[in-house]
Amino acid sequence: MKFFIDTADIPEIEKLIPSGLIDGVTTNPSLIAKSGKDMGETIKTICSIVSGPVSAEVTATEYNKMLEEGEYLASLAQNVAVKVPLTPAGLQTCKALREKDIMVNVTLCFSAAQALLAAKVGATFISPFVGRLDDIGEKGMDLISDIVIMYENYGFDTEVLVASVRNTQHLIDAAVIGAHVSTLPPKVIHELYKHPLTDKGLKAFLDDWAKTGQQILPK
Repeated sequence: MKFFIDTADIPEIEKLIPSGLIDGVTTNPSLIAKSGKDMGETIKTICSIVSGPVSAEVTATEYNKMLEEGEYLASLAQNVAVKVPLTPAGLQTCKALREKDIMVNVTLCFSAAQALLAAKVGATFISPFVGRLDDIGEKGMDLISDIVIMYENYGFDTEVLVASVRNTQHLIDAAVIGAHVSTLPPKVIHELYKHPLTDKGLKAFLDDWAKTGQQILPK
């Protein structure tokens, strides 16, 4: 499974890159607004430090303007994946951009029917939102399972990019199901390392080693 980081916080991205865990980045208008920086410059900077796909979202809602915005965003860097909403105009834009060999991330997916439409128009990624489905009493992971099975049945190339991930269990469940990508807020990535038995075991090893008075490296 590929890990994308869901943020427009450049220092946070720079901090995580040396871990070797980051395969791409997803942003959206809310994250860009939170950063307080210019969208174009932010996307350019992120694309210069991340080699994988960087999702940049259009804000228009009608086709012609959406396509214009998508082409502009794609011109910022070769690794931009234009993010469009799962609407008729968004899917039409997806098809047009894919015909130009531009990566497209179709976002705000909440049903298998919507995911099927995105795959039919050649989306590079489909982003189902598990956390938001959980919030309204539905099982977000059931949707991920349905989409993975459906795509495998027909050999679609569209990758399932699990979004609205709230905790580490969401990630593990998605990985077990076989989703291709999860986009994670930085806090979830940091939580993946943590287990009390790891901390306890490391402390015991170090305490025992300290009692020997030895050191591994020669003096």
